[in-house]
Amino acid sequence: MINADAPQVWTMLREPSKVAQWHGWQAEDLDAEIKEIYFSDDVVESPDHTSLTVHGGDTFELKPVPNGTQVSVTRGALDHNSEWAAWDEDITQGWLTFLQQLRFALERHPHGKRHTLFLHLTEGQGSAIEKLGLASLPEPGEPYQLTLGTGEEISGKVWYRTSHQVGVTVHSYAEHGEGLLVVADHPAIKDVRAEGEGSMVIASTYDLGAGRLDAIRSSWDAWRAENYPTSEPIS
Repeated sequence: MINADAPQVWTMLREPSKVAQWHGWQAEDLDAEIKEIYFSDDVVESPDHTSLTVHGGDTFELKPVPNGTQVSVTRGALDHNSEWAAWDEDITQGWLTFLQQLRFALERHPHGKRHTLFLHLTEGQGSAIEKLGLASLPEPGEPYQLTLGTGEEISGKVWYRTSHQVGVTVHSYAEHGEGLLVVADHPAIKDVRAEGEGSMVIASTYDLGAGRLDAIRSSWDAWRAENYPTSEPIS
């Protein structure tokens, strides 16, 4: 449930600059990806703005509830002959991440502009959630304080937890309010990879100065170099 009314959520789905505040992470091809997924000719909007079927067939559904809007994504039919068929669970996991980033953007920074730091950890080196010290967090909504595997002292509240993902708010990732840190371990895919082979990190920061941002980037990249030496540097 998102603590915002349905028209506010709809705006976040239908304005490219708003989608860029929660979909994925900052990259050279983000604008093109947003255009393809949300604004292709085959995208279907319901007249009452409660349903949006995006390119690829996945459907956002908005249901007004007390105190906000229930937002869900229903996956389109899987084409087992598609080159993406083996990665279908990754797409599902991605939507889960992005819905949490949508909720965070609306509830905490509805008019803000994020700056993301992104890591794709590709080796079979075990759970990044465990390596970072995020495996034993309290329940969602509860406060936490810990030292990350990167050496950073962070605090905030647990935003969400699932079997493969964790999201926490981070006071030091925003000049005002909090930023968001999401760590997602890739699930096993039969004949492709085992459990614990690869993870993803998205840090959404807000209004930090260049020096503070560089310090965060450096601590993450040093951790990446030590634990996942063949993965790409942080972007």
